[in-house]
Amino acid sequence: MATFIRNFRTCYYNTRHFGLTGSHRQYLCSSKQRHSVCENLRSNSIRNLCTPQTKTVKESAVRRLHHISSVEDRLCNSRKFSVWNKCFLNQGKRALSVQRQCLRAYSSQENPGDSEDGGDNPSWQGSQSQYLPTPLTVPDYFPRVPVLAVNRNPVFPKFSKMLEIKDPELMELLRRKVRLNQPYAGVFLKKSDSNEADCVTSLDDIYQIGTFVQIAELQDMKTKVRLIVNCHRRIKITEVLPEDAEPFPTGAVPSRMYTAKILNEADCVTSLDDIYKVGTFVQIAELQDMKTKVRLIVNCHRRIKITEVLPEDAEPFPTGAVPSLKTVQEKNDSKRKMKRRKNGKNNNGSEEEKTEITEAEEKPIEPLNTPTPPPMGEKIDESVVKPVSSNKILMVETENVKDQSYEYSDQMKATTAAVVETIRDIISLNPIYRENLAYMIQHNRFNDNPVYISDLGAQLTAAESSDLQSVLEELDVSERLHMVLTLLKKEFERNKLQKKIGEEVEEKVRKQHRDFILREQLKLIKKELGMEKDDKDAIEEKFRARLEGLEVPDPIMEVINEELTKLSILDNHSSEFSVTRNYLDWLTVLPWGKFTEENLELTKAKEILEEDHYGMKDVKDRIMEFIAVSQLKGSTQGKILCFQGPPGVGKTSIAKSIARALGREYYRFSVGGMYDVSEIKGHRRTYVGAMPGKMIQCLKKTKSMNPLVLIDEVDKIGSNRLHGDPAAALLELLDPEQNANFLDHFLDVPIDVSKVLFISTANDIGTIPDPLLDRMEVIEVSGYIADEKFQIAQRYLVPQAETNSGIKKEQVNIYDDALKTLIHSYCRESGVRNLQKHIEKIYRKCALSIAKKETEKVEVSDNTLKKFIGLPIFQTDRMYDVTPPGVVTGLAWTGYGGTTLYLECVKLPPAKDQEKGGAPTLSVTGNMAKVMEESSKISYTYSKTLLNEIDPDNEFFQTSSIHLHSPEGATPKDGPSAGIAITTALMSLAMNRPCRQEVAMTGEITLTGKVLAIGGLKEKLLAAKRAGMKCVLIPEENRSKFEDLDEAVKSDLEVHFVKHYREVFDIVFPTGEAQS
Repeated sequence: MATFIRNFRTCYYNTRHFGLTGSHRQYLCSSKQRHSVCENLRSNSIRNLCTPQTKTVKESAVRRLHHISSVEDRLCNSRKFSVWNKCFLNQGKRALSVQRQCLRAYSSQENPGDSEDGGDNPSWQGSQSQYLPTPLTVPDYFPRVPVLAVNRNPVFPKFSKMLEIKDPELMELLRRKVRLNQPYAGVFLKKSDSNEADCVTSLDDIYQIGTFVQIAELQDMKTKVRLIVNCHRRIKITEVLPEDAEPFPTGAVPSRMYTAKILNEADCVTSLDDIYKVGTFVQIAELQDMKTKVRLIVNCHRRIKITEVLPEDAEPFPTGAVPSLKTVQEKNDSKRKMKRRKNGKNNNGSEEEKTEITEAEEKPIEPLNTPTPPPMGEKIDESVVKPVSSNKILMVETENVKDQSYEYSDQMKATTAAVVETIRDIISLNPIYRENLAYMIQHNRFNDNPVYISDLGAQLTAAESSDLQSVLEELDVSERLHMVLTLLKKEFERNKLQKKIGEEVEEKVRKQHRDFILREQLKLIKKELGMEKDDKDAIEEKFRARLEGLEVPDPIMEVINEELTKLSILDNHSSEFSVTRNYLDWLTVLPWGKFTEENLELTKAKEILEEDHYGMKDVKDRIMEFIAVSQLKGSTQGKILCFQGPPGVGKTSIAKSIARALGREYYRFSVGGMYDVSEIKGHRRTYVGAMPGKMIQCLKKTKSMNPLVLIDEVDKIGSNRLHGDPAAALLELLDPEQNANFLDHFLDVPIDVSKVLFISTANDIGTIPDPLLDRMEVIEVSGYIADEKFQIAQRYLVPQAETNSGIKKEQVNIYDDALKTLIHSYCRESGVRNLQKHIEKIYRKCALSIAKKETEKVEVSDNTLKKFIGLPIFQTDRMYDVTPPGVVTGLAWTGYGGTTLYLECVKLPPAKDQEKGGAPTLSVTGNMAKVMEESSKISYTYSKTLLNEIDPDNEFFQTSSIHLHSPEGATPKDGPSAGIAITTALMSLAMNRPCRQEVAMTGEITLTGKVLAIGGLKEKLLAAKRAGMKCVLIPEENRSKFEDLDEAVKSDLEVHFVKHYREVFDIVFPTGEAQS
């Protein structure tokens, strides 16, 4: 419908729609007045100039005319002339400069002559709105036009359209074309409707056939230009042109619109035989000096004939024929005196004026600065024109596209009549435009014109842009009529369907309104009979019924009573009523004073925890301690715990088992990526769609004041200055001293959440803010060793996979050696999530074989494991079977568990700067972060000191540059635990001795050689065991943590505790090897 309205508004441009007729009539009247003023001024000037004068003056007639104009300017500025005289003189002077030019006018928001200067500043010099009355004739041949690319709907001849241009370069080009009296352009349809740009960069972006338009109105709004264009004929693009191209090709004949003659260049002849003797006497109306050329605008007056050739410095008049300037001045003075007498003024000002005129004669006369724009065809100065981007097409050369000749046969008449009939049917379905379009069809002369009928029909449809462009490009009138008739039929059916839908919607709305009225009447009848209570009374009873049996604190009960009182006096349809009702709904739905009875039996809780999870001794012991304290105190309590460990170790699932073991309600929400503090603290009630925070929603859902709340991924919480910091909001919620009076922004009443057991999970506590971490009790959940993974797979993962795949236990048998191979060669990570995925994959393969009835029972052994999950991921235990000199195995800890870290050192060939005495360098690669780079520099310095003490004759570090690298450069590496490993690699390279095989080490080093403590001890020891290391070196400060580890972790490892690097050196470089 919107497209139909838009198309109709751009229909056949009748001048009364845009107000062009009245403006044009007013312009013609003003033009006649100015023309008469122009003739009077010119005749007076010539008559005064021709008056005889006794004194010979070397002054040209044009200079005299400029002098007279300057005198008139002075008279205009005089206070003795009225505003009407000023306007008259200015209009006459402008009329003199623009006569016999093309029919043009410029207007702004103010009318000319309304300002103080009498309208001497023309609107085309910086006005914000320009209006061009349509020229009387449009050229039949105008090949070079700007490109206006439009979306969705092409324009058809004999119609008008409004366009808006925002591209600065195209706007400047259109302004210049209008100033040059070339208000013509070509409108072409873009091939892509999603292209919103005003300019195109390739001809492939637009269709080649478009419409030649005339700019009827131009409104300059600084940031954009609004055009109203009249479409005339079809054109086709033949060539892309630069922006400053001439309007016509070289040698082409311009249109008869050109009524002003332009002198682009001054051509000279050497003989009278090269030119005709009869020419035209012209007046130079404007002269623009452009240094390399002179631009003239001349007004032609009469025919003249050459009689004689004169020198360049010849007098303008023959001897005795020069008119007297004094005579002209005396006549002007006498005329001014007569005017003063008529106006009742004295003669005191005559001498003043005469003195002013005499001074004006002595001053140099400036050229007449007329606002006349250059006529059509004038070439613009290149220094003024802004350069155009090379990737935009602004100007093209076109050729007219004419329809094929046709015979107005009976068939064409019938098709035309069918089109007209369909248009009338469409009009009948749109009463808004029925009158206007019906008037056009009945009273305009196009009922027998099939060309216009086809264009009118296409303009009225809302078809696809490609279909409309096909109609525009079709040159066979008969075929075009058939295409338009098809589109109109589709449009008619669409309008019928639209009308039908509108009637159905109207009927539905009418029925709903009727039902609403009846319900309201029925409600009033029941209320009068006492059969039903008021809505407000029912709402209040519902809220009070919710509070029965609850222990609501007194301050909160006061708030509820105040809100109920306010609700009773509010109107049901007011917005405040809905806000108050929603607020009371949340206040009364919370479980005030309701607590879930906890399970305080230690034996039963232990059984539940062991049933769901294997291992995790630290977590289970802490929960048992929590139950024991609650049992002794005889009351429930809250606590804030944080489970920290690599992914897949069961941090989230153990929280659910703890809730089941304690008998508490379970609620989980994740804060990973949370940026809005309102998710925790709630929104203010003043906002539309405000809701309480996650804690209040938890209490509503669990219906208990002591649930177990799991805050997942607390180490990945976000922060945003715009919406606050959620981590700071958690401080109040997780602080045991503050959460007894937790304040939600929505409820705005204190709520006691001190009985809630909060459990948070994190992979890396290093990213948790320190104030928040200080409020939580951190329990480390380490990764699993191979034996633990095997037990978890047998007890939990395999039965779970059987249940999920629908396979019975006797149908699939996975041998123990297959599980161990799966753990060792496919799933070496700390957790069991990847192991679970592989087991589920094996059972899916088995289910497929059983469903296809290929086998009834599937055996999965070590030999057949590749058939189900492919080749092993880990082919070898470690990167080096035998480490060469300069290579050492270190241990690292990440958020995903422990891993081995190899460090390689090589000696670089001597560079040219070292040959000249330059100092050796240490280069570090392998994606090592800042902390690890500092560790390498410390190790490098200590290695120089140690080598000088051990072997003073070894000058390796003084003469050689070293390259230190850590493999797997795509993995970021950082941390202060690789110091002794880097030092060992440097010493091994310097002494050219490999270190002890199957040794891994971890620990930071100082400049004096002291070994510092490290973190993630259990994960690093598990990584060493997975890599097949037999000996591990760890700092002495980590001895206590090592003693607390399970025997399964410590077994099969030779562990050395070191305080100083000298101890490390003695272990990795034994004295016996040195002697050998």
